[in-house]
Amino acid sequence: MSEPVNQARRALNETPADRLVGGVGDVLVRSYGITDVELYQVDYRLAELLPLTEGDPITSPGHPAWRAFDHQSPILTDGTAWFPVTMRGERRGVLCLSPVPDDREVLAALADISTALAHELAAVSAGTDVYRAARRAQRLTLAAEMQWDLLPGRSRIRPSFSLAGQLEPAYAVRGGSFDWSDDGQRLWLSTINGTGEGVAASLLTSLATHALRNARRAGLGLADQTALADQALYDLYRGERHLSALLMELDLRSGMMTVVDAGSPRLVLLRDGEVSEQPLEAQFPLGMFEATDYHEQKFPLERGDRIFVVSDGVLDATGQNVRYGETALDRFLRRTGPMEPLDAVRSLIGDLRAFVAGDLVNDAVVVCLDWTGPQP
Repeated sequence: MSEPVNQARRALNETPADRLVGGVGDVLVRSYGITDVELYQVDYRLAELLPLTEGDPITSPGHPAWRAFDHQSPILTDGTAWFPVTMRGERRGVLCLSPVPDDREVLAALADISTALAHELAAVSAGTDVYRAARRAQRLTLAAEMQWDLLPGRSRIRPSFSLAGQLEPAYAVRGGSFDWSDDGQRLWLSTINGTGEGVAASLLTSLATHALRNARRAGLGLADQTALADQALYDLYRGERHLSALLMELDLRSGMMTVVDAGSPRLVLLRDGEVSEQPLEAQFPLGMFEATDYHEQKFPLERGDRIFVVSDGVLDATGQNVRYGETALDRFLRRTGPMEPLDAVRSLIGDLRAFVAGDLVNDAVVVCLDWTGPQP
């Protein structure tokens, strides 16, 4: 590793949390004569790249910044370079640097520094509002603030899988959510189709998510995780409030998928270019009745399979008196085959907004999971 990269890493570790970009910039000036440094973060809707300090939002899909973000590779144009700021598949935005020489070793070092910045941004995000505040194109509702803080991230990549999720309307989402975790042997993924309005919906989803996490971290099986969350909701709301959820556990060694369908969103399988709905055993939503007994079902994934989980807000969205789930969804899912999961969910949400010709009325949750097969 080059000395400038080491110096940048030390600067990131030692610089105050709110000055990470400035700390990196000091190293870049000394090492490469780079005088202009700006971090552009992708906004909550995945539609704009917003500057941390100054400049205009970048919205044009053909802009070099978006090309770097979409293709996850550096883009150099006329002495200005754009580098992906990404950590384990979580795309935070791009770093804009100039002047940058067209030198392979320098570009490789700057790419390493951009990755180090992504890791440090993740490390400090809980302790400062600087980066969260700068990546919103408009004010979040209180309910949306709660929902976004609840998420594990928006995308994740490991050798055996990659996944991504998105909520819409991004700045006013209420009860829709998703969660995931992996330990190298298993991946747990839950998608919640929340009900209700405003903060009440967010509180319901938050309780269910934390109950599921509590059960998962205690080592309980998928059915027992569902039952614990169901009981937590019932104990508080006595059946007056409930929500739908789909819980999945993927064995990363075999590709065996275990599922509990608690009144769930739709699960769609894309295999060899063909779209099919995975049949699931419909069970009661979480919190509807006391002491519900949930059952697991299993089905194998094949290498190269892609799974989409979509909520009612996607299926029932209406444009010109027709439902998206009836007319457009399967057709669009086939087109996502070459896309990375984050690009697929972003494109699907964009297609959905175009279908309804505006913002969505109900929460829409989209999660995409690619199974690339067991790894050594």
